[in-house]
Amino acid sequence: MLWVKAFHIIAVICWFAGLFYLPRLFVYHSNAHDEISNARFKIMERKLYMGIMVPSAIITIILGVWLSVYHWPAIKSAGWFHAKIAFVLLLIGYHTLCHYYLKKFADDLNTRNHIYFRWFNEAPTLLLLVIVILVVVQPF
Repeated sequence: MLWVKAFHIIAVICWFAGLFYLPRLFVYHSNAHDEISNARFKIMERKLYMGIMVPSAIITIILGVWLSVYHWPAIKSAGWFHAKIAFVLLLIGYHTLCHYYLKKFADDLNTRNHIYFRWFNEAPTLLLLVIVILVVVQPF
């Protein structure tokens, strides 16, 4: 089971790398006004999302479910675990919102500015902090 946990952590790290970087690309993309930059950002965003974020998210979720099933007797009534799942669901929602913005940029329909995306970029950091604290500290 330690191998499963190790690969789960690796997948989480890869997923978060994308969750940190894609919104940063949105910041730069929202400031791009020439066609060459616009086209380059579209390619970078699509490759990051489809090549790193989606596979990492899928692996994270599969291995997380595997670990949860294995440890179910110990965690089924743990408040920290249920809170963690709630925040992971928020993270999946954020991931989905990233896809929404990716499509908006791909279709040249983005209406948000760089300031919005700078704030949008902070959400995964907050979610990471809460999730890690819940798992490590298990406060309730």
